Formats: sequence, C-alpha cells, structure tokens
Amino acid sequence: MPKTEYRIYVIELRKKVFTENARFRAANPQFNGVLECLYVGMTSKTPKERLAQHKTGYRNKKGHNLSSSIVKKYGSYLRPSLYNHIDPIHSRADALKMEKILALELRRKGYAVWFN
Repeated sequence: MPKTEYRIYVIELRKKVFTENARFRAANPQFNGVLECLYVGMTSKTPKERLAQHKTGYRNKKGHNLSSSIVKKYGSYLRPSLYNHIDPIHSRADALKMEKILALELRRKGYAVWFN
C-alpha cells in the first residue's frame, strides 16, 4: 500500500479578514496591510481539492467539520508560488511542522497568516 503523502498549501484570503476577524488580527500584530492575508495548511488531498473542501464546509464521516471558517468566508484562491518549492511529506507530524515553519516564514516576510 502506498504511503500517504501530505502537501503544504497556501490560500490567499480577502483582506476583509483582517478588519472583520479579531482572532486573525490578534495573531498578526506585525501586519502593515501591504502584502496579502494568507491561510497555510497541509493535506493528503491535492491543494485544489482541499480548497474546495474548505469552501463547501466539508465534514468527515463522523460529522467533524474539517474546513476552516476563515477560508470558507474569506478564501479566494491558491498561491502555488508560495508552496510549490516544498516536496510532498511522508509523515503527518513532519507536515504539521512544515506548515508552521512556512506560516511563520511568511509572517516574517510581512504577510498576515492563519494556520492551525
């Protein structure tokens, strides 16, 4: 059986998220409004499939909501130029670490970023 591969992805969010969502704003005190607002995630699907799941409010078979309310409300489109350099990852734990590393790197560059 092939091993699960995880991919890191980035979704651009509408800038309204910064003014309308207090938790997002509090997580990004460094944001000066110049660059974009982003969501960084990891998935075993393709990034395109995962964006579609966020936008439709996907729930798993047990009824757990697996979509981000921030992406559902403010998500615009994928930003492959910000994640295509990251190869698929074979462990969920390593993918979660990489998600955080990329999110913090983008935040340092001046983006406003949300990640889990």
